[in-house]
Amino acid sequence: MAADDDALRTPDLTTPVSTKRWRVIGPGLVVAATGIGAGDLVATLVAGSRFGYALAWTVVVGVVVKIALVEGAGRWSLATGRSIFEGWRSLGRWTSVYFGVYVVVWGFVYGAAAMSSTALPLQALFPGVDLKVFAIGAGVLGGVMVWFGKYSFFEKVIAFFVGLMFVTVVGSAIVTLPNLGELAAGLVPTIPENGLVVALSVTGGVGGTITLAAYGYWLREKGWHSPGWMKVMRLDNGVAYVVSGVFVLAMLVVGAELLYSGGIALADGEGGLVQLAAVLGERYGTFMTWFFLVGFFATSFSSILGVWNGVSLMFADFVGTLRGLDADDPRRRIGGLYYRVFVVWLTVPPMAILFLDRPIGLIVLYGVLGALFMPFLAITLLWLLNSSRTPAEWRSRWVSNSLMGICAVLFVVLGAQQLATEVGKLFA
Repeated sequence: MAADDDALRTPDLTTPVSTKRWRVIGPGLVVAATGIGAGDLVATLVAGSRFGYALAWTVVVGVVVKIALVEGAGRWSLATGRSIFEGWRSLGRWTSVYFGVYVVVWGFVYGAAAMSSTALPLQALFPGVDLKVFAIGAGVLGGVMVWFGKYSFFEKVIAFFVGLMFVTVVGSAIVTLPNLGELAAGLVPTIPENGLVVALSVTGGVGGTITLAAYGYWLREKGWHSPGWMKVMRLDNGVAYVVSGVFVLAMLVVGAELLYSGGIALADGEGGLVQLAAVLGERYGTFMTWFFLVGFFATSFSSILGVWNGVSLMFADFVGTLRGLDADDPRRRIGGLYYRVFVVWLTVPPMAILFLDRPIGLIVLYGVLGALFMPFLAITLLWLLNSSRTPAEWRSRWVSNSLMGICAVLFVVLGAQQLATEVGKLFA
């Protein structure tokens, strides 16, 4: 999967799938794995624990709409040869103002959240060590691993953690002996009483964060930079999100079989995942506690690696575009000056939050900006891919527009819900 693999320089898709096509899977797996964090595990677990298999269909819908959204980001990059930020910039200066404020505030708060999330399963495995030690260690290790900017190495590491995630979480689901009949019935769309918000959350949370917009940057680092790679990109994206869908569905199975059927309630938030590991251990033996906690760690740490790499690339492009630097200027590429500045921003300043009480004002601003980002991405992609900025051959057709329109509506609704929640915190 290395970017310099000569066999991948020319996209020859006449070779049988079993020998060549599977070798090109890479950037899609990175974006899907990065987008699935502990928060997505919690949301899906809650869906399974409260409604059993009734919301299994939302996982499928989530996979379909995310494939459409990420395909749009990839198509823009390959068809135009321009980054997503260059596309946003063409829509007006307001996009630069929004993205600049968002990425700086988001990076500061997310850095602390990601480090804490990664530390939780480690502290559960080794309770004698302080949570902050593991959190700081995870951030520093992630920063070091992406610092030197070798995409091929980064992709292999992500693939390793995806393997851990898949084996441990899907393995946990298999151990619970899922009811395949009820699972199949849950693929028929229905919304149980009081289940609308949960259904929307699961649908919108199948691997969806700012890193969706980083897909085009990872395509470029992979060496895919022209329309000739379009079919490869679509295969890469589709396979990756199907894998992520299986992963998320496995968490719903665990929630349905272990919690819903047993009437077990877990603590809110990511601490519930640690509690779930204990429940698995009580039911199936201590090994299952360790087994699941390893998967929890792999899920959280892969998000650190993906964000530290992908969002740093976006920041480097943001600064480089504003300064008018050439697209190939090393300062706006992986491993360059601006890339490394943001790696440091994600790693070092957020450590302060680990030692302070929750800064409510900053967290509310983070939540408000985050609520707006996914609608911003979906709507701007619709705009870009239906305008003269995209070559006519690669503009969106009715299927793509329909799916991306659903994405936009879904994220506007979820964003409004999140905005209401964040504003409510100010009065709590």
